[in-house]
Amino acid sequence: MTHTYSAHRFATRRTRPALHPVALATLLALSGTGVATQAQTAPTAAAATDAAPSLPPVTVSASGLQLGASDMTTPATVLEGDELVRRREATLGETLNSEPGITSSHFGAGASRPIIRGMDGPRVKVLSDGAELHDASTISPDHAVVSEPLLATQIEVLRGPSALVYGNGAVGGVVNVLDGKVPTAIPQKGYEGSAELRANSGAGEGAGAFSLTGGAGNLAVHVEGVARDAGDYRVGKGWSGGSKVLGSFNRTDTGSVGLSWVGDQGYLGAAYTRQTAKYGLPGHNHSFEGCHTHGDHLHCGAHADDEADGHDHDAAAGDVPVVDLRSERFDVRGELRNPFAGFSALRLRAGVTDYQHDEVEDGAISTTFKNKAYDTRVELQHEPIGGFKGVIGLQTSQRKFSAEGEEAYVQPTVTRKTGLFVLEEYRWNDWRFEAALRHDRQTAEAQTSGIERSHNGTSASLGAVWKFTPGYQVGTSFTRASRAPSAEELYAQGLHMATSTYERGNADLRSEISQNIDVSLKKTSGDTTFGVSVFRNRINNYIYGRTLDEVEGLQLLQYSQADATFTGIEGQVRQRLTRNLGVTLFGDTVRAKLDGGGLLPRIPATRAGVRLDANWQAWEGQVEWVQVARQGRVADFETATPGYGMLNLGVSYNGQFSSGTPWQVYLKANNLTDRLAYAHTSFIKNAAPLMGRNLTVGVKVAF
Repeated sequence: MTHTYSAHRFATRRTRPALHPVALATLLALSGTGVATQAQTAPTAAAATDAAPSLPPVTVSASGLQLGASDMTTPATVLEGDELVRRREATLGETLNSEPGITSSHFGAGASRPIIRGMDGPRVKVLSDGAELHDASTISPDHAVVSEPLLATQIEVLRGPSALVYGNGAVGGVVNVLDGKVPTAIPQKGYEGSAELRANSGAGEGAGAFSLTGGAGNLAVHVEGVARDAGDYRVGKGWSGGSKVLGSFNRTDTGSVGLSWVGDQGYLGAAYTRQTAKYGLPGHNHSFEGCHTHGDHLHCGAHADDEADGHDHDAAAGDVPVVDLRSERFDVRGELRNPFAGFSALRLRAGVTDYQHDEVEDGAISTTFKNKAYDTRVELQHEPIGGFKGVIGLQTSQRKFSAEGEEAYVQPTVTRKTGLFVLEEYRWNDWRFEAALRHDRQTAEAQTSGIERSHNGTSASLGAVWKFTPGYQVGTSFTRASRAPSAEELYAQGLHMATSTYERGNADLRSEISQNIDVSLKKTSGDTTFGVSVFRNRINNYIYGRTLDEVEGLQLLQYSQADATFTGIEGQVRQRLTRNLGVTLFGDTVRAKLDGGGLLPRIPATRAGVRLDANWQAWEGQVEWVQVARQGRVADFETATPGYGMLNLGVSYNGQFSSGTPWQVYLKANNLTDRLAYAHTSFIKNAAPLMGRNLTVGVKVAF
C-alpha cells in the first residue's frame, strides 16, 4: 500500500479532537470546587515575613542518592512549581534555554534539544524520571524530543559529566524530566489533579493539559494528556524572508495511562504513553538533490557527459516538508524500601519504545525513520558502611534504528549497551565527599554492510562540597569520562537536506576521553544569594563534524577526531532590595577550540542579563533584559551571528476558590521590542530566526 499525505492539510488543520479531554478535565475541576468564587488574596511567603530569605531545599532525583541541590558537587538547576509554569515552552530545549549554561538547538518550532555548556546531541542525555528517552533527536537536530514540558512536574539539569551514573556518554550533562504518569502514592482525598489552558500570539498557539490521579486501598491510577495546535510563528521586524517562518507550525498530542500498586514499603507500576506530532522543517533545500562527493569535495549538477535534464538549482522548492511522528512507550517503575538486610532501597526503571516518523514532501512519504528500543536500569542503595553510603547498579539497552527513503543517510544499525556503576558518599563535619565509578561496553552493528564496532570505557569522578560557614559553600569535582561514538558518527553516509549537509561517518573512530574540572561557589541565605561556576573540559579524541567543502550552502561533514578544550563560566546573583522586590544579574560564556588550532562550530554566544522580580499579596511579576553578544568565533565555513537584546516580562496571580482549591492566571511577554534575532547554535539560523514579539496567557487549576 502506498501512503500519501497532504502537507498543506497538516499546515492548515485547526480542529483538534484531542482538546476535548482537556476541556472536560477543566469542567470537572471547576465543578469539584463548589461555588466558583474568587479569593480576594493568596498569601505568599515573601509577604508574610521580613526575615532574610533562604533558598528552599530541593531534592535532585537524578543525583543518584536523592540529594538536596545544596549537596551537589557540581551545579544543578531544578525547575518546579510556579517557576516551571513561567518557563515552560512547547519544546524541552526552549523551556531550558534561558537558564545559565543552557541553550537550545532551535530547529523551527517542533524540534529543539537542550545544549549544555556548548555540547549537544548524544553528549546530553534526556531522561524520563531516570530512564533514557529513545527517539531520533540525538541523530539530527530536526528530530523532536518526545518529552512534553506541560506534563512535567519537575525538570532537573546536571551539568558536566559528573552525572556519569546515567551513562558514560553524558559528558555534557543530564536533563531529567519528572512526571506523575506512574503513581507513587495514594492521594489522601482519593483523587488529585490539575488542568491548564494557554494560548500565545506569536504562533497563534492554543494548548491544554490535564492530569488526574485517583486511588483506593493499594491501587492508584493516573491519566494525563496534552494537545497543542500552533501555526507558523512570526519573527522580529526587518527579516528579508518575510514576517513568518514558513513551515514552522507544530501540532502535538500526548497521552498517558498509568497503574500502580502502592504498599508500606514501596510501589510497582506501569504506564503507556503515546505521542503524535506533525511539524514543519523550515529551510529544507530541494536544490541539493543529486549532490554527491568526489573524494573530499562536493559536486552538484550534471556532469559533462550527462543528459541536459540534469540537476536544476532553480527548481521550485515545493511544499515545506512535514514530520509525521508517532511514539509509543511502555514504562515500568518501582521502588522497594529495606528490601533485605544491609540495603535501604531497590529501584527499577525499564521501558520499551516504538518510535517512527515519516518525512512527507509534496504529499508523499520521502523518508521513514524508525527506532525500536528497550532499556532497563536497576539500582540498589546500601546502608552506611564505615561511614560510606552509596548505590550500585546495572543498566542495559538496545536500539534498532533504521531509515528508509530519499534521505536515508544512515544504514540500519543495532546498538547494544551495558553499564555497571557505583556511587559512594562520605560526610565529615561540614564536608561531603563523593566518588563514582562506571564501566560500559557498547557494540554498534551496521546491518547493511555487516561492519561491527565495539568500545569499552571506564569513567570515574571525585567531588567534594564544603559548607565553610553558614549560608556559604564551595564545591569542586574532577571527572574522567569515556564516550563511545554513536552509530551515526560511525556509519553515516549521504545527503541530509534538513541540515544542508552531506555527512560521512568513520567506522574507525575511537572513544572520547573527557577530563573535566568544575569549581563552584554558592551563597544560599541572606539578602544576597548567588551561585557561580567555572569549568574546564579537555577532551581527547573529540568527535565532531569537520567541514571539508561547501557548495552554495551545502557542507560536506566528515566525522573526525581531534583534541579539544571547553572552558566557561556561568552564574547568577540576586540582591533582595525590599520585602517585595529583588534584582538578579545572570550570564554565561563558553569557549570551545581544537588544541591543534581552529574553533568548533555552533558554540553558543556569550549572554548577560538583568531581572527585576516583585511580589505583592497574590501577585508576582518579573521583567528582564537579556543581551546576547555577537558570535564571531566561528569554525571553517561557518558565518558569524549578530548579537541582540530581548525584553521579557511576566506576571501571575494566585487565587483560591471558596472550597480552597488553588488556581493561577499568568501572562508573559517575550521579545517585547520585536527584535530580529538568530540562534548561532542552529543549523538553519538564517532560514528560521527566533520568534518575534509573543504574548502568552494561561490559567491553571490544581484540585
